[in-house]
Amino acid sequence: MRRAGIGFTLIELMVVMAVIALLLALAAPRYFQNVERSKQAVLREDLTVMREAIDKYYADTGRYPPDLDDLVKRRYLRSVPADPVTDRTDSWILLPPPPGTQGKVYDIQSGAEGTGLDGTAFSKW
Repeated sequence: MRRAGIGFTLIELMVVMAVIALLLALAAPRYFQNVERSKQAVLREDLTVMREAIDKYYADTGRYPPDLDDLVKRRYLRSVPADPVTDRTDSWILLPPPPGTQGKVYDIQSGAEGTGLDGTAFSKW
């Protein structure tokens, strides 16, 4: 005797797959937007921390650091953070101090191309 009714029909499987696809279509854009928002929040925090470390270095030594590695050597930073947008530590743009001031790193900017969610370029943060 044949056992009928065991398993799912093709139609039932297709309906389940369509529901799953619909849920993913609704959730995926929000997920990726939140990932982008978190990267930008980390970038802003990293810039703030590194700028504060540069200012503290200047207050302690009377000159600006020659590079970011000097901030790590002197323990103003634990390590040079990776730019969260480019995922690289060597993409930071180092701005020199005003003429007549010692040192090489007065300010720092992101080397990432593009703009943030607020419409400003990453290099202007």
